[in-house]
Amino acid sequence: MCGFIGKVSLNEINGQEVLNCNNLIECRGPDQKKQLTANAKDDFNANVDFNLSVVFNRLSIIDLSELASQPMYSKQFNSLILFNGEIFNHQHLRLELENKKIKFFTDHSDTEVLLNGISFYGLDFLDKVIGQFAIVFFDFNKNNIYLIRDRLGQKPIFYKSDQNNLSFSSNLKSLISLNKGYTIDETSLFTYLDLGVVPSPKTIIKDLYKVKPGEVIKFKIKNEKFIKEDFDYWNIEDFVGEEKFESEKFFELFNDSVNSRLISDVPIANFLSGGIDSTSLIKCLNDNGKNVNTFSVSYDDDRYDESIWSSQVADRYKTNHSTENIYIHEINESLDDSIDIFDEPYSDPSTLPSFILSKLISKNYKVALSGDGGDELLGGYLRTKLALDNKNFKFNLSEKTFNLYPSIFGSGSKILSKSENIETRYRSFFHDNKLLNLLKINHQNQEFDSVFKKNISDYKKLMLFEYKLYLSEMMMLKVDRTSMANSLEVRSPFVDHRLIEYVLSTSPTYYQSNNTKAILKNYLSEDFDRDFINREKMGFVFNLEKWTYGNIGIIKNEFQKLNDFDIAFSSLNKLSKIKSRINAQRIWKLYFLEKYLKSLDRLI
Repeated sequence: MCGFIGKVSLNEINGQEVLNCNNLIECRGPDQKKQLTANAKDDFNANVDFNLSVVFNRLSIIDLSELASQPMYSKQFNSLILFNGEIFNHQHLRLELENKKIKFFTDHSDTEVLLNGISFYGLDFLDKVIGQFAIVFFDFNKNNIYLIRDRLGQKPIFYKSDQNNLSFSSNLKSLISLNKGYTIDETSLFTYLDLGVVPSPKTIIKDLYKVKPGEVIKFKIKNEKFIKEDFDYWNIEDFVGEEKFESEKFFELFNDSVNSRLISDVPIANFLSGGIDSTSLIKCLNDNGKNVNTFSVSYDDDRYDESIWSSQVADRYKTNHSTENIYIHEINESLDDSIDIFDEPYSDPSTLPSFILSKLISKNYKVALSGDGGDELLGGYLRTKLALDNKNFKFNLSEKTFNLYPSIFGSGSKILSKSENIETRYRSFFHDNKLLNLLKINHQNQEFDSVFKKNISDYKKLMLFEYKLYLSEMMMLKVDRTSMANSLEVRSPFVDHRLIEYVLSTSPTYYQSNNTKAILKNYLSEDFDRDFINREKMGFVFNLEKWTYGNIGIIKNEFQKLNDFDIAFSSLNKLSKIKSRINAQRIWKLYFLEKYLKSLDRLI
């Protein structure tokens, strides 16, 4: 797991400038820093003339030797790679390549497997890869440069290009610094205020972009200019089907996903919330005879504290367990740090406990497993149940339920949520039309709405929406930023494309609206009682209302820069007077944006 930054140009490149911008991503790979500045024609026998300067920061996890460092170059194929991530089936792939008479110079580097695999098979090799990755690949024979991102968007890659230049980075802020300035994209700003995130391929910054999950962007150098081409090598929508669901097959894939993510030359820790997903992960490890190290957070507020449940799990499976206590008065101590690590504004307040827990784990570990992705895989969110159960929406949606869950995502349109149309109902959990109206913004988002036009079951439509928006654009962003800011690699066994493809291809007999995630609950039933298994889902959050309204004076003092966009911030007073979780969420969204914009000024 690592981080990189680089520039490719038909003109001269100042390597020192690239190196200077690297300081913003050194946390992603503190074990080693290496720079390569070269001319493609002189140094790599390319048949066109261009320059490159790249810096790589390594977090050493697999093959700790110097030979496995990056950038990594292949003389056999005249190709070069920068790779951030892990390939969990690299041992199998290496054997396959060795059988093709391909030589390796490292002992067991997954980077070299990628380098040789893509060089030999081309991009078709990606179909064989199980992992999380962001890749920059240079094919000097064909004068092609590829930017490649994993299927579910677990690892980031940002870029900027024109006819003469290409720059890229694992971090957007370093790319802003490298390009010596920024202009806020107003449309992206409004998208953030609506959705709480800026989905790929756009960013909050004009002319800077993200590679989409499952996408390849090719830059061919021809006729003294960069020619851009992009295409998807994997599309989640292709796997929707109605085959018979088999529990044995599900657990076979789950078990393999967990075990494959144990490949490491350093010790591994485990996030443990005490929820169904993380508990299932710990049970799987325990059943396979693994020694397990678990970490949790606790709060001084019983409404948000799950430590009683995580302690039960730790006791049941005899894990080496640690708990970090988070008190409301201590939140401010970590708040600025937890915001500064984000490349773009992001509205989910669970970033704070995620950051604190990652910091705790990183004191002694470089790798941790998490239960992220289980809710998307098995319909575990309350919003899924409510959107599918129209009667529940029309007659039984209490104010308490409404404020508890949709508000997490900044929505809150009661009228929309009661609609007869499932698309309208489900969109209401994510889109915050009320906030846009309050801020006098006229803006419509159509991101990912095409999934509702497909001739598939309503449940599968919701699954696709969850994966394409929430997991790939929101959840994985949070996981990556909060962990890598602490030099910690997080692996999520539920976010395995094989497991996702299988579940999507089957009839959802595993889903029961009156008993969500029944297959995992049944899996745990022999180890835990009904109170544990059937309790209400809590989520990885803290008492946002208490913090927000207790610090409203400080928050109001921050709201200055946003006036540049003619947003009516007198509305903040309205949000602060009507105290509710949903309004606290909206205030948090604005506060995060303001702090983020101020952090950009420090880059230039």
